[in-house]
Amino acid sequence: MKCNLDTEQKLYTMCLLVEDTAGALSQVSRLFSRKGYNIESIVSGATMEPGIIRISIEVLSSRLLIEQVAAQCRKLLAVKTVKIFDEESCLRRETVMVKVQAADRDARDEILQIVNIFRAQVIDVCKTCLTIWVFGNRSKNAALIEMLQDFGILEIARTGTIAIERGRSTIYDDSKLKEEYDYGKNVL
Repeated sequence: MKCNLDTEQKLYTMCLLVEDTAGALSQVSRLFSRKGYNIESIVSGATMEPGIIRISIEVLSSRLLIEQVAAQCRKLLAVKTVKIFDEESCLRRETVMVKVQAADRDARDEILQIVNIFRAQVIDVCKTCLTIWVFGNRSKNAALIEMLQDFGILEIARTGTIAIERGRSTIYDDSKLKEEYDYGKNVL
């Protein structure tokens, strides 16, 4: 049986450049909920352009449906750029903090060895626990968490995934034309 690439479910990351206005993030996330998507992660932050934020949204979807949502996002007045990445076309990373039990010196030493192997850092220490910070792709972070399970994880905090395209291409390559972007503002 041949698998259709347009309907195959994959993890996609959609990055948007959006005007930093009240409700912009809400407008974008509502678009996803109206389509019935569960957002795996959503992260927003400043860009090098004042007044513009970058939103990274990770969704399990087919290519066809993510393209439809991207087209809807492009119609929003606050959105300047929409770019869809798959695993092959981008670098994805997330930050994770893990608070893990370290009952005695032997446990702390063993945890420190694991932390070094994963190029993570201990960012807080107390007599009975360590807080570890790691930055990496989802599989690396999941492997570290799995290794720490045996010690007893007290808490985990994750940022969500950020992504950037590989190579020379940038998100600015697909920006709306200035005239197209300004047209909606002048009409209203």
